[in-house]
Amino acid sequence: MVVPPNDGKMEGWLFIIRSHRFGLQFSRRRYFILQENYLRCYKTMPISQEEEPLRSAKIDSYIRITDNGRESINRKVFFIFTLYNILNENDHLKLGASGSEDAGRWIRSLQNAVLKECPNPEKEFMSFSKKNWLPSRFGSAKRAHRQRSIDYYSFLHNEAVTSDVIAPSPWKIFGCRNGLRLFKEAKDWDSRGRHWDDHPAIMAVGVLNGTPEAIFHTLMSLGASRSEWDFCFYRGSVVEHLDGHTDILHAKLYSNWLPWGMMRRDFLLRRYWRREEDGTYVILYHSVIHKKCPPQNGYVRACLKSGGYVITPVNKGRESLVKHMLAVNWKFWKVYLRQPSGRSLTIRMLERLAALREMFQAKAGNYPSDFSSADSEVKIMLPQDEVEDIKSEDKSQQKFELNADLEEDEAEKTTSGRRSLMSLNDASDEFFDVPDSGEMIAFDHLENGWFPEVSQEWPASNMSQPRLSSAAVFVKKLHDLAVQKKGYMDFQELAKEENVVTSFGNTLQKDSACSLPCSWAPADPTTFLIRGENYFEDNQKIKAEGTLMQMVGADWLRSDRREDDLGSRAESIVQKFAARGRPEFFFIVNIQVPGVTQHTLALYYMLKTPLEETPLLHSFVNGDDAFRNSRFKLIPYISKGSWIVKQSVGKKACLVGQALEMNYFRGKNYLELDIDVGSSTVARGVVSLVLGYLNHLVIEMAFVIQGNTEDELPEVLLGTCRLNNLDASKSVLV
Repeated sequence: MVVPPNDGKMEGWLFIIRSHRFGLQFSRRRYFILQENYLRCYKTMPISQEEEPLRSAKIDSYIRITDNGRESINRKVFFIFTLYNILNENDHLKLGASGSEDAGRWIRSLQNAVLKECPNPEKEFMSFSKKNWLPSRFGSAKRAHRQRSIDYYSFLHNEAVTSDVIAPSPWKIFGCRNGLRLFKEAKDWDSRGRHWDDHPAIMAVGVLNGTPEAIFHTLMSLGASRSEWDFCFYRGSVVEHLDGHTDILHAKLYSNWLPWGMMRRDFLLRRYWRREEDGTYVILYHSVIHKKCPPQNGYVRACLKSGGYVITPVNKGRESLVKHMLAVNWKFWKVYLRQPSGRSLTIRMLERLAALREMFQAKAGNYPSDFSSADSEVKIMLPQDEVEDIKSEDKSQQKFELNADLEEDEAEKTTSGRRSLMSLNDASDEFFDVPDSGEMIAFDHLENGWFPEVSQEWPASNMSQPRLSSAAVFVKKLHDLAVQKKGYMDFQELAKEENVVTSFGNTLQKDSACSLPCSWAPADPTTFLIRGENYFEDNQKIKAEGTLMQMVGADWLRSDRREDDLGSRAESIVQKFAARGRPEFFFIVNIQVPGVTQHTLALYYMLKTPLEETPLLHSFVNGDDAFRNSRFKLIPYISKGSWIVKQSVGKKACLVGQALEMNYFRGKNYLELDIDVGSSTVARGVVSLVLGYLNHLVIEMAFVIQGNTEDELPEVLLGTCRLNNLDASKSVLV
């Protein structure tokens, strides 16, 4: 149970997730209250406000919250999120919620608490180093003072998660079947949607009488409950669990709905999901190759080019607008089974959405978000060594439960004086909770056959790369751009070619017409929406009319390490201007993509007017990191590309510093923002997907410093960029 925020207060039951000395994860159920900037932990629900918490921690501008997605711990599914201190990577707290909606509310409330401690934007720039910062700002319950900071962010509106980009819809309606509207993806030159590709992208849209969370859980299940609505699906299992948002799954289809004489089909898919701030769920699929699941006897492996679901709340969350999209190559080989048959099969498969709608209608909106125990009777595809590990884990659990109470008392004594996020952890609680009968029991892992490995993956900027399997080494030889592939590979293989660095800022060619592959140009500012002059009154955004700075260069690099502070390189255009005594100021956005090979996309912008003439930019450049993290926004837009990539990236402005690790480098004539994409599992999943389609995409971006007061409005774009068909083989070796 979670009590929605009331007067800035958020409370409810959560689970502290830790690992004991044997390396196995366990959970401890605790009652948490978030009020103002303090997170307090109780063993039971407090009966009065005067009751002292077990532990507490201050949530300030140096705390980050990451969404770790779904994990199965001791046969129970949690939706995990982690709080960590950017000043001390070992100071972290991993929490789990029983439902995705609860986790989303907690993440949003904690992010708002981070913003409440407003840094001083007028403070002159100074070099902050970790050794100059206090090691922690967290105290135990008795030492924590209820300091009420001025809420400079109380005027922030909860912006609806809509589009911040003005773009035409690529979908054209072509029919209606079983109460579903059917659309096809029209090409740019086919404005009327008449042309059909060999493997067209087709989408079905319908309204379901169920909450987005209930529909999400139903779609994620691969067990027996799926037979209630999915007439195509025969059997499925998770081949590999990559992280909380991504896994590899194998699905076999029934043959009775296929044309006569057609052999049975199966799919091997990469599944990625995320939850948006407005409660929208996105589930994306595309076909991959995996060493653990070669083609099966008696099945033809079809190729899902792209597909998935978008589940958006409507009618105050009581109903959901569901979009189901598929683009399938059914691998026909017989002459009489031509492409119209493939389209008919794809449309037939999309009609599962109508069956799902009828099931929720029959349940009268009371479909539970958890799964029945009957679903656990599905075949589990687990190697014998994993089964033995599970048995050993259960024995360890029983052993630790014997001395639970004694160890907990000792933990409270030893941790009462600690001053960090770790103080909220139960240091010696190396035993497990017995789930209450009313809690959601995770039979989903039994359906899917996955038990994730123990992970100590914290989003520190200097995190070590995971150990590569032999299969990953093989993948590296093919495209050298895998981002935590862990044994699987996309069909879009990328070649590798050696290049030589000439000058930083000029390694990616400029093409104003954007007709050449692997080139850049400024994007049209009017494509993007920004806060208008009366935004705090009408909550309306307006078209951007121009940019504050001019884009003057771009780099597309690869290296075996992170490339930081490009602006300080002697061969960069920044230093060449400085050497000539030029007054121009440079703003550099350095996007760092992790992997076996580190890729870097750096965008260079130049301000010709004095910095003092733009007060908000001056405050940003000379402010501290916390202020910068609370203001810098990126607006992404995939103007040309497949549906799956467009859905994964979205078109909504994002406060980058609240989602990813950012490092700032201030020079005499420049400020560089280094964005570590690898610091978030959600971002890694998106980038991993995008990289597979990279040389078929046109990516547009805009950057803006968020205006939070009336005198900072209307907003002005710092700059824009349009990247045309980037090619990894043409990245420059550093």
